[in-house]
Amino acid sequence: MAELLAPAGNVESLDAAIGEGADAVYLGLKTFNARLRSSNFSFREFEGAVSSLHKKGKKIYVTVNTVCEERETERLYRFLAYLNRVGPDGLIVQDFGVIRMCQEFFPNLALHASTQMNVESASAVNLLGKEGFKRVVLARELGLEEIKDIKSKTGVELEVFVHGALCVSESGLCLFSSFLGGKSANRGMCAQACRRLYTTEGGGGNFQGYYFSPCDLQLIDKIPDLVQAGVESFKIEGRMKSAEYVGSVVAAYRYVLDHWQENKKEAVAAAKRMLATDFARAKTSYWYNFKSVQDGVEGAGEQILNPNQAGGTGIYLGKIASQKYAPKELIDAAKEAGKEGGVQLALIKGGSYDPDPGDSIRIHKKNDTGRESHKVRYVETDKQGRRWIDVPGGFGVDDEVYLLQTKSMSKRYPRVLPNDLGPFNHQPRDELLPVMDLTPVQKNELDYFPEGTYVQVSSVADVFSAQALNPVRMILELNSESAYDLINKKTVLPFSKKQMIFSLDPFCPQGIEEKQIEQISALVDMGYKTFVANNLAQVSALRQKGANIIAGPYLYAFNRWAVSWLENLDIGAFVSPYENSKKNLEGIYEPKVRGRVLIPVYAYPALFRMRFKLPKNYDFTYFSDKEEVAFKVNSTADGSFVMPEAPFSIVDKTAVLQGEGFKRFLLDFSKTKVGRQEVKAVQLSLAKQKPLEGVSRFNWKEGFYSISPEDYKARYDKGSAADSAPAAKSFGAKRPPKEAPRSGKGRASKGGPKGRRR
Repeated sequence: MAELLAPAGNVESLDAAIGEGADAVYLGLKTFNARLRSSNFSFREFEGAVSSLHKKGKKIYVTVNTVCEERETERLYRFLAYLNRVGPDGLIVQDFGVIRMCQEFFPNLALHASTQMNVESASAVNLLGKEGFKRVVLARELGLEEIKDIKSKTGVELEVFVHGALCVSESGLCLFSSFLGGKSANRGMCAQACRRLYTTEGGGGNFQGYYFSPCDLQLIDKIPDLVQAGVESFKIEGRMKSAEYVGSVVAAYRYVLDHWQENKKEAVAAAKRMLATDFARAKTSYWYNFKSVQDGVEGAGEQILNPNQAGGTGIYLGKIASQKYAPKELIDAAKEAGKEGGVQLALIKGGSYDPDPGDSIRIHKKNDTGRESHKVRYVETDKQGRRWIDVPGGFGVDDEVYLLQTKSMSKRYPRVLPNDLGPFNHQPRDELLPVMDLTPVQKNELDYFPEGTYVQVSSVADVFSAQALNPVRMILELNSESAYDLINKKTVLPFSKKQMIFSLDPFCPQGIEEKQIEQISALVDMGYKTFVANNLAQVSALRQKGANIIAGPYLYAFNRWAVSWLENLDIGAFVSPYENSKKNLEGIYEPKVRGRVLIPVYAYPALFRMRFKLPKNYDFTYFSDKEEVAFKVNSTADGSFVMPEAPFSIVDKTAVLQGEGFKRFLLDFSKTKVGRQEVKAVQLSLAKQKPLEGVSRFNWKEGFYSISPEDYKARYDKGSAADSAPAAKSFGAKRPPKEAPRSGKGRASKGGPKGRRR
């Protein structure tokens, strides 16, 4: 029987999900999860939920689905140790470091690969199965035939999203929010750049639209097909949504799962009627109706994008026209509920409906910097007959308000958590994380990875243009155009085969995996031996061919535990992720292993990567946001890519980095045309160590936008001891002067840690 899996962003949503018949829920605690802006669960609430759901025969999965920096690994270790003691049914994970820690210390924790891990092919699923994974949450950009094909080739459980918000970017590959200020989607801090209003240039003028705001997924009529395909779990997105939303959506999908075999058409029709109160965005089936990959590439953009669709969800209620202080009793209630921003009263104008107490609304800041869901508790009518409602603090005049659910749609559900949370008093402890030593570089081990400057381009023509930079290695992106030219011997490259490296696309779906493997095999047979892998499926193929594997920037290695896991897959060299910072890079790689890393010092990082061509009416190349920052979009046979107009550059920092032991640097011109003037400017910056003008430093100096250790501690103290538990000593504790135990070498084949499970 297929599992119906529902989101639980808070206690009320948990009640609604179970009350409407979900078989399992997924939720996050106060950290290490990709929905940090939802309420999430305190330790005691979580432990109570585990106890209650297990008594009901239900399952509970915990999201640990963000990437982790080196400085956070000890806190991560303590968090995993805590989860190991409590015993949820599975962990939904993204970071390879979590895999490595669980293999080493917590083999009893069941691992589920998050959609953020970017898994969309049987090869990647099977690799994770060999590494101990019980389940994989597939990327959302797959069609029904691809899912069927994957299922026919693996015994690992598959989970697919069937309803809720979509990301315009391929799963786990969005860098836009991070580029705008360090609020990384891979860290649970996404600022939803895809939902913003942009101005485009083209067609004789400037136009505004929500060009990258996708419709919401709805696969209610595909459930029978997916059941028959063998999918084990159907996932509803919505940890930021209201309990009313969760309840209505769960009820609809529960009905189809229970009744489709009796009468498929009537069951689907009845379920769609239940979803009529879903006031979210317009719905799409995305990739599910296309018969071939090419049809999807050509047509999916039309299915998912509508520039006239506002970035918000719900029915438009208007804007905040005025605001004033809320009554003291409301302020006190907000404090008691832990609402950090407080509460205020607001006058809403511009819509056709006045919300009542019990209605659920969502407020969007006018500058797109934040949004929050809220249940209206209070309405006040003044002498002029104007209605003031309570809204969260921190919002102001001209911020937009949308209706998510009305009170009439609300239902009261039995409470899932025990009334007394007193018995649930586990806490993360202050265990010391054993030191992880990465494998020192052995003599002649990295002959294919010499010191010097590396240059990456996207076309054969640009290989010739970039010769002036005198790279020790030229990296050519393997795409439809370059693969055709090389495999069909349409050109002779100006570099030897030893000097050439091929970079593989980070999105490797089932529909093109076989073709990519054939291309890799052809290139290896031609004498090319070194590749940059950006997807786990490629790692499998390259290992079988005996190729030299460099882990690309999209095999996110933000801590040495993640590096160690990749080392154990026979990967010896690593390209630092574009989002990385200098401080974190130095923390991962001690001086004796810095010969393993290639640092991008110049790039136009792909901020959105989309598995489709843009709609035909998107006749623009450049667009800008409200701050007039410019971006460009490139639509190709391999999909579409959004990049900043100005590059990321730390070219002027290379001498300093060389002094610290980093001696391999990447100039990445991917997705752009290499121009003579640009090459000269980069050469000059390298030679004189002077910064280029008008460039971005990305996260190099500031790092990720992160909650401070003090704020983490406050979250935990408040979360656990709203139940009067003592403050958790385990978070923010300093390592004692004595040296912590060591976990051994990083690479299993060279005396690595014991306890690995294959």
